[in-house]
Amino acid sequence: MAQKEKKEQNFMMKLATFIVDKRNLFFLIVAIGLVFSVFSRNWVEVENDLTFYLPEDSETKQALNVMDDQFVTYGTANIMVDNITLETAKELEDTISDVKGVQTVSFDETSDHYNNASALYTVTFAYDEDDDACLDSLEAVKEALDGCDLYVSSDLGNTQADTIATEINMIMVYVAIIVVVVLTLTSQTYGEIPVLLLTFVGAMILNQGTNFLLGKISFVSNSVTSILQLALSLDYAVILCNRFKEEHRELPVREAAIVALSKAIPEISASSLTTVGGLAAMLFMQFKIGPDMGICLIKAIVFALLSVFIFMPGLLVLFGPLIEKTEHKNFVPKIPFVGKIDYLTRWIIPPVFVVIAGFAFYFSNHCPYAYGYSALTTPRLNETQIAENKIKDTFGSTNMVALVVPSGDYDKEREVLNELSNYPQIDYTMGIVNIEAMDGYMLGDALTPRQFSELADLDYEVAQLLYTAYAVDQEDYGKLAGNIASYQVPLMDMLLYACDQVDAGIVSLDADQEATLKDAQTQVEAAKAQLCGTDYNRMLIYLTLPVSGDETYAFTDTIRELAQALYPDSSVYVAGDSTNEYDFEKSFSRDNMVVNIVSILIVLAVLLFTFQSAGMPVLLILVIQGCICINFAIPYFTQSKVFFMSYLVVSSIQMGANIDYAIVIASRYQEIKTKMPHKQAMIETLNFAFPTILTSGTILAVSGALIGKLTSEAAIAGIGQTLGSGTLISICLVLFVLPQILLIGGGVVDKTSFAVPSVIRKREESGRIFVNGRVSGEIHGRITGMVRATIDGDVDLNLIAGEIMEKGEGEDEKE
Repeated sequence: MAQKEKKEQNFMMKLATFIVDKRNLFFLIVAIGLVFSVFSRNWVEVENDLTFYLPEDSETKQALNVMDDQFVTYGTANIMVDNITLETAKELEDTISDVKGVQTVSFDETSDHYNNASALYTVTFAYDEDDDACLDSLEAVKEALDGCDLYVSSDLGNTQADTIATEINMIMVYVAIIVVVVLTLTSQTYGEIPVLLLTFVGAMILNQGTNFLLGKISFVSNSVTSILQLALSLDYAVILCNRFKEEHRELPVREAAIVALSKAIPEISASSLTTVGGLAAMLFMQFKIGPDMGICLIKAIVFALLSVFIFMPGLLVLFGPLIEKTEHKNFVPKIPFVGKIDYLTRWIIPPVFVVIAGFAFYFSNHCPYAYGYSALTTPRLNETQIAENKIKDTFGSTNMVALVVPSGDYDKEREVLNELSNYPQIDYTMGIVNIEAMDGYMLGDALTPRQFSELADLDYEVAQLLYTAYAVDQEDYGKLAGNIASYQVPLMDMLLYACDQVDAGIVSLDADQEATLKDAQTQVEAAKAQLCGTDYNRMLIYLTLPVSGDETYAFTDTIRELAQALYPDSSVYVAGDSTNEYDFEKSFSRDNMVVNIVSILIVLAVLLFTFQSAGMPVLLILVIQGCICINFAIPYFTQSKVFFMSYLVVSSIQMGANIDYAIVIASRYQEIKTKMPHKQAMIETLNFAFPTILTSGTILAVSGALIGKLTSEAAIAGIGQTLGSGTLISICLVLFVLPQILLIGGGVVDKTSFAVPSVIRKREESGRIFVNGRVSGEIHGRITGMVRATIDGDVDLNLIAGEIMEKGEGEDEKE
């Protein structure tokens, strides 16, 4: 065992020597990486749609895939003009219609479009929603309405991504200021601050610059990874810096850096395992935003470790003289009063905590989760959100879902819509079979040649010719042999076929007839592109129900069941904001359990390896899991909605990162509790751990709070808010609950230890001696085993576990 440890120490020393002595080479490598990353960070493809990360077998994802493949979704925008008369509103409708790229403008005199001196225009552009031409047309509309009191709501372009980027850059500035202030107060020299900052910034830029290797990352990961990387990995740099200062008291700068690095690599690597373990739990989520964030954050931790191990040692050598010259007073106070309070309440706090944690577990399971943005509010609103709220307050909100069914049978589609119209939960529906073309005929109505000739103002002979050519084109030769006069063709199909024949010069029309037909063609082609595909047709259903809620989710099942009954041998799909949320809820119920179990198991395994005791991991996880439960029980009492993704992400981070605070306290207490009375050991432990917890905890809590307060994106704000509050709760519990649990649970930890027994210390005493623990030695004869006794005489013992003290020393501990 000793030889193995010696070999490991020799390897670490050789590795540390190589890194320190080749520091200029590593500076060059890092510099090249930083320059490359400055450019490559712009290559990252960011996905702004959360539905992209739904499981592939979820109905909404399947429906979206079908709709992307089968239909064209034109760009749209809701434009509200405030403080205008009805007459002016009608004039503005014509103004908007004349803008290049505007396909249709929906506006009428009903309260749906004109209310409280405000006009609402639903503008549809002539381009696919992903086409940049939509943005050009939207800007042209804004220019045409210049001078009006305007509110625009649209999903076009990357306005959300641009807004988030601006907000996150602002947050990063605030976080940087907070980091500098905290490091100044908690450091012992001013010279170490630039070392720490350069280490952080280097790791952050390198991580950002390699995100393009992942192909595509979510807007959530792209926004918060850098901030969380700083907060989660701060301890690593601080540990190495403190080791360096400690060694530099006796050694020159180079040698101090080598020894410090050789000792810090195992310590930092072990510390990072719990963080990585907690984050790894997200890789098992069905909702793929979890693996997306998990991979991004784990990669960020890896770059933080690399930066500390290969970049920071050289910086310590470079800034060593400055660190030595800029020592200052320690601004972090000792907290002996906390240790004294913890010792006095050691029999009171643990049972109280267990009761509170039990209630918190129950209420956290009843936390009011939100699965969409409609039920969430953010402290900050961007321009689009302000417009959406203004439109909603004036005209109310709409909830539309799309029903996708196999194409080719307009009668079945008509039957579906007729049955749905009987439900009070439905406001109105739209499909090919109920969109009016002209004179009361719908696009899906089947017309005879006579009916079509009258509708299109064509000669009957021309109409018969068209129908005959259509039958030949469709290879419907049976109709040619029968009576063509009774041949019925859907109006939409015949209109488009007639236009093709006119364009081909086969059918001649006068100017007015051709103009009428061309106008009809434009509208029909737009409707067909949106509602008719090669294999599927789409119907739009507008609900009177809110987007969120169990009643809404249940009614989407009703729509699906009704349609499936008419298409028993084919797949039907329902998609919309409500079904998105419904599928989020379904995936959350599984992911919630998986994340909790996997994160606990991974962290448990790391702690078992670290402490080599079955009892200690259970005690630490009990405290941190209690923190998580309390954090998410609070919204139950405040009735504030929590975005479901916030829970999944933050619970993983809390389990992986906040448990480091508990590890610092537990490991230090285990190390010194046999060298002094338990009360004094806990006081010394908390004095030792407080600077680390204060530094890391403050930055993580403040970073979370800033994210929660300064971003308008609900998903990101939710992560920040719950992370900030969760970190504060964790700090409080590891200072005011964990110590008491360690004090009364120390015996459990020792008894469940599976470490190879080793001699802790040798004691030779005379007089009245108190022995409590596993010992080996002589007491007027040799003894080995568990001993709890007061001895009058001489002892010569090897203490393996427990304590030996003179009678009268630490009376409290003997009770």
